[in-house]
Amino acid sequence: MASSTPTAEADHPPANKHPYHLVDPSPWPLTASLSAGLMLFGIILFAQKNIHWVFGVGLIGVLVSMYYWFRDVVREARTPGIHTSVVRLGMRYGMLLFIASEVMFFVAFFWAYFHFALYPEHVSGAAKAIWPPAGIHTFDPFHLPLLNTLILLLSGCTVTWAHHALIEGDRKGMLQGLGLTVVLGMFFTFFQAVEYAEAPFAFHGGGIYPSVFFLATGFHGFHVIVGTIFLAVCFFRARAGHFTPQRHFGFEAAAWYWHFVDVVWLFLFVCVYVLGAGVPVQH
Repeated sequence: MASSTPTAEADHPPANKHPYHLVDPSPWPLTASLSAGLMLFGIILFAQKNIHWVFGVGLIGVLVSMYYWFRDVVREARTPGIHTSVVRLGMRYGMLLFIASEVMFFVAFFWAYFHFALYPEHVSGAAKAIWPPAGIHTFDPFHLPLLNTLILLLSGCTVTWAHHALIEGDRKGMLQGLGLTVVLGMFFTFFQAVEYAEAPFAFHGGGIYPSVFFLATGFHGFHVIVGTIFLAVCFFRARAGHFTPQRHFGFEAAAWYWHFVDVVWLFLFVCVYVLGAGVPVQH
């Protein structure tokens, strides 16, 4: 009887009348939503009017909201008695539902891409019903796209290594795996920026192919940046000793998100870069 009392008190402290999660009022969901909406509006203005600053303002708002929201979540996770077993289960369900919503988000981009790839006669103003449209030079899928694919696959291995090391109580291995994953995420973003800089087509005024290409790969790139930040926060939390083999949902959620990003990229690489390859651009 005495051995079970500390666990019960840790999970349900006397101040808590229930094991459920009552979230304190927070402005960050609202500011993040408004900033994300501004980003989307900025993309439309960029594509139609070549106006950049609206997207930049929205991006800054999203990053600021992320910083303060992450700060509050970390503080909450460090408060004894709040994250009970019931709360942790609810957070797992919440993360799974969030990833499911992200899947639907990318389904829309794939739907748009395959609509025009399978039915190129629906491309407005096309002289010939072909895909990619006439005059579009695509990337060599076995150049930078393949390199980025290998980078993301390797990062999936390193984040799994870090998770396994955490469960086994290997703090050094956890930090090494997490650190390598963050570095690989930054390399992916760098090479994607190089690819965009060398793109033989432009987002603004480029037509339907650049629109679906940049929206699909660009939003994936944004998710890579978010995931890299997510894992970097976990790295510094791990250094501070916030995670234990029994309680580390923040890191687990980041690993789930990163694996999701990996899988989406594999679909993009196969469908957009390999199957959708046309006349390659000359390097």
